[in-house]
Amino acid sequence: MFSSSAPVLHTVDLIRKKRDGEALNDEEIRFLVAGAAGSSIPLEQLSAWLMAAWIRGLTLDETRALTVAMRDSGEKFDSSRLGRIAVDKHSTGGVGDKTSFLVAPIAAACGVAVPMISGRALGHTGGTLDKLEAIPGYRTALSLTEFESVLETCGASIVSQTLSLVPADRVLYSLRDRTATVENVGLICASILSKKLAAGLDALVLDVKTGSGAFLPKREDAEQLAALMVATAEAAGTRTVALLTDMGQPLGHTAGNWIEVAECVELLRGVRPAPSEDLRQLSLILAGWMIHLGGKAPSPEVGACMAEAALTDGSALAAFMKMVDAQGGDISVFDDLAAFHKPDVTEVLEAWETGAIAAMDTTAIGWAVQRTGAGREPKASSEVPAESLGWEPVDPHAGIVFHARRGDRVEKSQPIATLYATSPEQMEEAVARLKAAIRISDEPVAAPPLVSRIFDRTSAEDFLRNPVKVKKQGIGNRE
Repeated sequence: MFSSSAPVLHTVDLIRKKRDGEALNDEEIRFLVAGAAGSSIPLEQLSAWLMAAWIRGLTLDETRALTVAMRDSGEKFDSSRLGRIAVDKHSTGGVGDKTSFLVAPIAAACGVAVPMISGRALGHTGGTLDKLEAIPGYRTALSLTEFESVLETCGASIVSQTLSLVPADRVLYSLRDRTATVENVGLICASILSKKLAAGLDALVLDVKTGSGAFLPKREDAEQLAALMVATAEAAGTRTVALLTDMGQPLGHTAGNWIEVAECVELLRGVRPAPSEDLRQLSLILAGWMIHLGGKAPSPEVGACMAEAALTDGSALAAFMKMVDAQGGDISVFDDLAAFHKPDVTEVLEAWETGAIAAMDTTAIGWAVQRTGAGREPKASSEVPAESLGWEPVDPHAGIVFHARRGDRVEKSQPIATLYATSPEQMEEAVARLKAAIRISDEPVAAPPLVSRIFDRTSAEDFLRNPVKVKKQGIGNRE
């Protein structure tokens, strides 16, 4: 008599199946995710599956199954007790991208709850948590009980994943950075949304980067990711919009850890340096959408006006300081931003010719920032157990301040940027990389719009139904 029990799944078979271009079913996806969360699948096998998925791509069904399985791989946060609509913002990553430090307190000041679960540096981009940990004492690792307490008190909290919250993503996120499998639309979608959906969000605003500094620099890839994330999150019951935004140059005028926090504090204080204007405007647009989806404004435009008012009247600054203090941060360091900044090595990069800054290879600039010591180097040992996957420390004082930006005219020997590094050797490499990433010429520069497209549920679903726009096998394949 034959048994009717389900067949036993073997990881190597699933690696082979994806390697050969076949789609995995929901049960097989759940098996891999459970193996990642519970450390029952070796890291080398998970790495092999990630590479197969990167090369072959994930179908829409695989992506949705992966997102839900990762969301359900651990404990989930219940935001219903907060008494406010819970809305978050997430960026797909960029150089100098620090809008979280502005939009979270702005939205909180306008009556929206912002439970923000953020990540570390990945590839050439900085990490929100690394930047916050430049503030002495700031705790990113809170329990869910502590997380809820801060949200009830401050309206916003920015934290890391706990050991119990989306543990599968914590493992896979680290492996992707070490195995060159970051830039895959399906994997990015599942990683982002699993964390966001586990936070019990009512609504979500996505900032999807495109341009030379984005993980997906081609506009069509960014559109695909935006549409996929909106459709996936909406299917899971979370109202979502995605904005395509420019990452053809660093956002604002700093890229590092402490210096990015300092730039945001200045903006929260009402200071408006010209090089920070794109950061300020994008933050108001994103916060406007958050306030609208949070039920506090009839439209995103009205929400943006409310956001600017919160920035102007000091209520957003107060919300930020309250959050930092509640999470153990020493807010006295904000009394003198410059005095706290103590880099080991400083060097100024001067213009090597007269002309206009015609282009910036922002990914290359991101690697220059990483090489100063501001970027995070993941531990390379495959013997690190999944429950303790860690990262080497970053230098909170390293990074780059930009004195000239895309389109600006510069004279020979005029300062373009000031670099801060941990050692002379790191400085030498960072300067060389930064200089190679900037092109000076007399060509006119036409800057793209800050926000080029917005996807809601209807437009996302329409986009994904178009076989011309959606690649074979759904997304991310590199045939």
